[in-house]
Amino acid sequence: MKAALLVETLKLRRSLVGIIATLAIVGGTIALLGGLTAALASGNPEVTAKAGSGASLDWTGLLSTATQITSAGGLLGFGVVLSWMFAREFTDGTITGLFALPVSRGRIAIAKFVVYAIWVTVVAVTLTGCVLMLGLILGYGVPDDDAWAGIGRQLVLVVLTGAVAAPTAWVATVSRSLLAGVGCTIGLVVIAQVSVLAGAGAWMPLAAPALWATSEGAGATIGQLLLSLALALAFSALTRASWARLQMNR
Repeated sequence: MKAALLVETLKLRRSLVGIIATLAIVGGTIALLGGLTAALASGNPEVTAKAGSGASLDWTGLLSTATQITSAGGLLGFGVVLSWMFAREFTDGTITGLFALPVSRGRIAIAKFVVYAIWVTVVAVTLTGCVLMLGLILGYGVPDDDAWAGIGRQLVLVVLTGAVAAPTAWVATVSRSLLAGVGCTIGLVVIAQVSVLAGAGAWMPLAAPALWATSEGAGATIGQLLLSLALALAFSALTRASWARLQMNR
């Protein structure tokens, strides 16, 4: 198992997919926050109207905008990386070599999820730290208790967003296709948005983390957030089972 973890870690560290996705999630979010803050500071009425609760030039506005950006773009970035991690063995033709290894395919799948979870956590800590630094650079001062609570929600939001991307790993496995996994990621974003509009609210596990974070914790209960984790665990188990039953000729 240790060898599988080391191999999967090296694959992700040396891949352009992992590097680009990390830069897109972290750097893209900070760049958008900086641009929106500059537009608000210039008094742009259109941006101010669209920003809503994020229109204020303080910690509340910054964190509100950060959660909105993370909710919209985080799932796409995480889903693409997770799809690549599980589909690359099929697209690169390395899946046949895995049958000759002493490590079972089920354990390899578990190693992929462990490495993915570590990467998501690193991205979450890095992004949250960058948001904190941006606020300090903008002169918002030392965060008060409410601001620290918002920073904590930002951190949890990134982690949960990475967790609910788990269905893409199963789709990429059963389809043996990276494009199918990416398509599933887009579908998850659409389902989350439509379900909220349809009135499902935080009972839709895909939408619960975003609703919880953007409402300062009032939009979802602990039970509803646990449903999001249950969804992630269920699809992780399905993916592991699919890998354990893999056959070279399908």
